[in-house]
Amino acid sequence: MTRKAHVVQWCGGFAALCLLATSCGGKRDEEDDSGASVSMSGITVTAATEMTGITDTDDSVGADTGDKLDVGTNTTNGGCGSVDLGCTDQIDLLFVIDNSGTMAAEQLNLALNFPRLVDRLENLQDSAGNMISPDVQIMVTTTDFGNPLCTPFQPAGYEPSKGAPTVSGCNARIDDFTGLGSSPDVVPEACTTVCPTDIVPSDPFISFNPTGTNVPAVPEVDINGDLMPDSAVAQALACIGPQGINGCGYEAPLETMLQALNPGSAWNTGGKPFLRDGALLAIAIVTDEVECSVKDYSIMEDEAYQETNPDNGNKQASSAICWNAGVSCNGPDASGTYSDCTSLDDGKLQPISRYTQYLVDDLRENQNKEVLMLGILGVPLVTDYADVAPFNPIAGGELSLVYRDWIDGTYPAGDILPLEAADGVTAAEKQFDFGIGPGCTGVPDINGISTGQGTPNTRVMEVCHALDYVDGSGKENIRCCITSICDSDFSPAIDCLTGIIGDSITQPG
Repeated sequence: MTRKAHVVQWCGGFAALCLLATSCGGKRDEEDDSGASVSMSGITVTAATEMTGITDTDDSVGADTGDKLDVGTNTTNGGCGSVDLGCTDQIDLLFVIDNSGTMAAEQLNLALNFPRLVDRLENLQDSAGNMISPDVQIMVTTTDFGNPLCTPFQPAGYEPSKGAPTVSGCNARIDDFTGLGSSPDVVPEACTTVCPTDIVPSDPFISFNPTGTNVPAVPEVDINGDLMPDSAVAQALACIGPQGINGCGYEAPLETMLQALNPGSAWNTGGKPFLRDGALLAIAIVTDEVECSVKDYSIMEDEAYQETNPDNGNKQASSAICWNAGVSCNGPDASGTYSDCTSLDDGKLQPISRYTQYLVDDLRENQNKEVLMLGILGVPLVTDYADVAPFNPIAGGELSLVYRDWIDGTYPAGDILPLEAADGVTAAEKQFDFGIGPGCTGVPDINGISTGQGTPNTRVMEVCHALDYVDGSGKENIRCCITSICDSDFSPAIDCLTGIIGDSITQPG
């Protein structure tokens, strides 16, 4: 059995932007000028030791007993008061958005679809087709939990979110739209296209219901070019949604998700918490790279998890660490293809059970809270969706996912995007940087420029599918939707998310 890394940073996204003027920088931008990786000597800190509200359990390798958050105590029940699973008119929606250097176009793609999201929520139907007047809260955080390899490169004043909500508009954070490295991408238009002037809620999250909102009253304007005026709520979400591109490239969406949902956190306590006991919980994770929630940071200097740099023949830190420590595969075969890729609990990354125990065992089973997830991840483009709720993918996407090594040659003959091929980038360099070939490559535009590439995120996909279940009557309940980060339009992903939300809700009577 061989562990291989499948991590890819990628350029591109929404065709309206010229975000591909230069090729994407890899993790080698996070090394010193000599090419040597940052010293990690003596670092043994695990994420669990920095968290409040954590109860330690058996943490041995292979045990299905990851750390769990304490049960929440907020009492703001809505609808049926969670007497029956999914019986509520309250929706708490958390976005975990990758803010590493290759995500500008994807953030804009998402923000352009926020008016669609708000409209779908305001006109939501439940599982019986009845109209709902939901009480919605939306919070946004990043995938950045911090990593010692990233710390030396953090811009002045920048702090990893570690699950904390984004509370300012993107114009107030416009410096975050300059990437890292010696020749960084600068893409303020990922913010300003949809948010010419910051509009922000009065709380750490957006809330709206039939009686009002915490967003300032502003005139409706068209922010996404569809010739339809967009509400103040949609405008505010488009302002706090873009996260910038100067975050750590060792993305930890599962850990930042967990901390965003930590019932002991400031935004989940007090008179108006984000996480409400009576609410349905929806989570959207948007990232183009492999999940890397680290438990033991000594992994970052452990050669057993590193790949060989073809430029100097040395083992060095790269994104391959995340896959090598977190996923196990059989292969490769003669064609460079891997099979049976599943998450690996090697004691270095946080175990998957850490997250499934909280979402499934605690929130769903103990607190009777419905939980669902959208993952916009590195899988092939979805070619068909169900035409009725929950509008889940039925062809393409993860059903067509192939794990394989990088192939030399310019795309589509090979895997190297044209701008990188022009710079002399090879498959061997990509193999070192990211470990294995992309799970998806975007469709080239009229100029032959691809929207970019993303890698399979096995750990997030497994957590997502752990939310699917069969109820007592034998009905299969879909609570996970996986779509492609390489899609040039995220509107089907939004429809899938809101379709599952509506399908999950049962109103009184």
